[in-house]
Amino acid sequence: MMSEETITNLQVTGSLPLSLNGRYLRNGPNPISNPDPSTYHWFGGEGMVHGIRLEGGRATWYRNRWVRSIDVARVLGEEPLSAPIEGVMDYAANTNVISQAGRTYAIIEGGARPYELDYELNTIGPSDFQGTLPVGYTAHPKRDPQSGELHAVSYYWGWGNQVQYTVVGVDGRVRKVVDIPIGGMSAAHDMSLTKSYAVIYDLPVVFSGEALMEGFNYPYRWSNDYRSRVGLLPLEGEADDVVWCDVDPCYVFHTFNAFDDEGTVVVDLIRYTKMFDTHLNGPDEGPQHFERWRIDPALGKVKRETLDDVAQEFPRVDDRVVGRRHRFGYTAGWAETEMGTTLMKHDFAAGTSETRQLHGGVGEAVFVPEEATSEEDEGYVLSLVFDPERGASDLFVIASQDFTGDPVAVVHLPVRVPYGFHGNWVPDPE
Repeated sequence: MMSEETITNLQVTGSLPLSLNGRYLRNGPNPISNPDPSTYHWFGGEGMVHGIRLEGGRATWYRNRWVRSIDVARVLGEEPLSAPIEGVMDYAANTNVISQAGRTYAIIEGGARPYELDYELNTIGPSDFQGTLPVGYTAHPKRDPQSGELHAVSYYWGWGNQVQYTVVGVDGRVRKVVDIPIGGMSAAHDMSLTKSYAVIYDLPVVFSGEALMEGFNYPYRWSNDYRSRVGLLPLEGEADDVVWCDVDPCYVFHTFNAFDDEGTVVVDLIRYTKMFDTHLNGPDEGPQHFERWRIDPALGKVKRETLDDVAQEFPRVDDRVVGRRHRFGYTAGWAETEMGTTLMKHDFAAGTSETRQLHGGVGEAVFVPEEATSEEDEGYVLSLVFDPERGASDLFVIASQDFTGDPVAVVHLPVRVPYGFHGNWVPDPE
């Protein structure tokens, strides 16, 4: 466990681009008390949001703050910011941190509410998107770059055999809700978006009452009997409009991106053959497979193609091409059961990749364009990297078109940022 810090005027090696004015934000689990290692799951620690603010070529501050759920506030000796609500999970959201309608949200899957944060990462309180979110949310919404709306597929075992599709408008309010029946209480960790469809993953990691009773804080397990399939929901459609296509049994945590292609949907993703079957406390059930799926709704089938067998995770693209045909993607290398020491850049058009070796454990790569009108891949890749010699973390700023060259800048933090999950670059308002 680490303490909350506020550190100003950070040391920088190199020159930070003047175009980077905003906050690099990252969320991840940081248990506030000592959990039982026999039942503790990496997904389960209370959320701590980390932020580095860049402005005018300077790194002006680093902050880290626990998300003040009811339990976290009580442990810290503070008055809770809200009261329990019947039927609604309350948890210190630990998986992602996003911005919508000028507000910052820490988010998590599994039925828990988002938590709104202020600019300096202090918790404002749990959010239902101005009274429009029915219950919980997801950690992986997808923003349509044209409309600015957030599309999401959320799951919660308390809903029974269904997931919920929502669309959050640019005003920060949910404008569309569709409850979609699925084969069981499946954990739909991610979704994909195209110009035409929301892509739903109904895969065989399902809620386990036995695991819950045994005290596991992530009570989902592999099911050999569950039917694996992918659903295509037309963006303005309803539950009856979903076209389901069978796929070989597998699990998917994260997708690069998806796009429409002559009557089919193409998805690039990281596939696991199994998950949470014999290894119950973390995502370490065997190697990852970087694949392209071509989903054919007319035939009800999915054609799989392996693109790379190198172990990698946390796939990202330029957010401006979400739902559109993409050329470039970025991943973090994976070593055995934990993050590795490499970042990878993929050129899907050329069928090539570049690997950048770093001096310590790397986090998710976030792409930031040089300017709003810059071409895809014309910009910077940002990633937190742990420096074992200093026992602290650095924020690397890498020119994407010089991916293996010297970094443009490195922001040196005087503290270690624990390995975590997802984050985003949030530019300051102009």
